[in-house]
Amino acid sequence: MSDGGRLVRILIADEQSLFREAMRAIIDAEPDLHVVAEAGTGFQAVEAAVRTEPDVAILHAGLQGGDSIRTIGLLRSRVPGCGVLILAGEEQHGTLAASVEAGASGFLTKGSPLADVLEAARAVARGETVIPPRMLGGLLSRLITRKRDRDVAQERLARLTHREREVLSLLARGADNETIGAALVISPQTARTHIQNILNKLGVHSRLEATAFAFRNGPFEDLVDEEGIPEAYAAPGIP
Repeated sequence: MSDGGRLVRILIADEQSLFREAMRAIIDAEPDLHVVAEAGTGFQAVEAAVRTEPDVAILHAGLQGGDSIRTIGLLRSRVPGCGVLILAGEEQHGTLAASVEAGASGFLTKGSPLADVLEAARAVARGETVIPPRMLGGLLSRLITRKRDRDVAQERLARLTHREREVLSLLARGADNETIGAALVISPQTARTHIQNILNKLGVHSRLEATAFAFRNGPFEDLVDEEGIPEAYAAPGIP
């Protein structure tokens, strides 16, 4: 076995059961690798990882039931010892950058030789990073651009008053003017005024755009006491 005889425990997450079964057979044929769980969705992957504590999670980039980027974040927070290897259908530079930012340690395409996938799993288990060399230049460029965009977003968020951040937090949960007013003990008209100020300061044109902005650049969940918010508008739980 590699790594001084240590058995590498692997979770496979892919919506196609046939692919999972084929991967399990190939992986389990290796003396130093063992599949401890399978999952068909992102939510199932997180649940299985918490239960089995794998060393590596091999995730398909197109996972259903919670996208792969969100799944990476949940895996890294709930099972810190689990490295993540993403398998994408093709060389997707945007997915690569988002995956690395979320905490993934490896990225390959499903067209990669099986030997490369197996070695990548071993490398990720050792704490190494596995990125195709031809994608490194694009990755660096995208990460720099994304950081610049985040800096601009944070500058815009800094313009919001504490009350406006509270309103944005509720708006991101789907609350309307009446619900925002009731939660913050203000009139619906005042809530509408706050929302217009938020749109202006964030440089967006609709509540939907403001909500998307909040989800990309939040969180704001700690700004509002959820005990006073109707259940339908409470921050969604994470399975």
